[in-house]
Amino acid sequence: MRPIQGRLLSHEDVVFIQKLLSDHPAWSRNQIALALAEAWNWRTAAGRLKNFSAASMLIKLEKRGLISLPARRRPPPTRLIGPAAPEVPWPEPELIASPLTTLQPLSIEVLGPKDPGYGVLAHYLVNHHYLGFRRGVGENVAYLIRDRAGRDVACALFGSAAWRVNARDRHIGWDDATRARTLNWITNNVRLLILPWVRVPHLASHILGRLMRRLAADWQAKYAHPVHLVETFVDRSRFRGTCYRAANWICVGQTQGRSRQDKERTLSVPVKDIYLYPLTADFRYKLCHDPA
Repeated sequence: MRPIQGRLLSHEDVVFIQKLLSDHPAWSRNQIALALAEAWNWRTAAGRLKNFSAASMLIKLEKRGLISLPARRRPPPTRLIGPAAPEVPWPEPELIASPLTTLQPLSIEVLGPKDPGYGVLAHYLVNHHYLGFRRGVGENVAYLIRDRAGRDVACALFGSAAWRVNARDRHIGWDDATRARTLNWITNNVRLLILPWVRVPHLASHILGRLMRRLAADWQAKYAHPVHLVETFVDRSRFRGTCYRAANWICVGQTQGRSRQDKERTLSVPVKDIYLYPLTADFRYKLCHDPA
């Protein structure tokens, strides 16, 4: 069986889950997920139970026909993933078109789902990023960037790394087993948005540079484990990756034009350039030797 939520499940693991479900028919999905995380002592580096990861894994097992979960007791939470987001009255933004020096120093705010600014970030991504916005289940760090006058100019989101990327894995020197153990020491820049009314040369590369200097510390503070490498995927049909190259990211190859959900390999998706940014000089050693 292929890994699910970063875990390589055995036949015995699946049997254990099936028995857990049959022994507790009155339990909710959340109760099952929590009990599973506790039974496996499945925890984050900070010691918190990974019951959300367990819940996601259970859903994937059900989709494969390996288990049958109890009916949902309430609808799944709404996720903002594009223009379907609720209409909110927002003030007309003012054009910001001036040299970068006149905007500095920029302020960078780290946001979590409970912070008031998180809704602002979600609104911007839903309405102005071509991929929209989706609240992730895994580890993630979000940023809202403002200029010296307090005006919003950009936002960025970092989340879980892609499971398998051939060019990236060769660049690191990973085999499948090592990647499974240390994948969460990589993060993915899943969104970077300069707001459309902000037209400031070199702003994107400057922001990337600022974020790369603080990302490792922010991740350590939030999740109690390091990240040593950042990845991102640039759609070649839309962008040239200029800001990433200007910020010293390395293009290591291209994707194969297939979606991770395309199990039959029949769906054609845009080819993307794969960019990497090392946060530590010895990232290969640390990613291949289970960093502490």
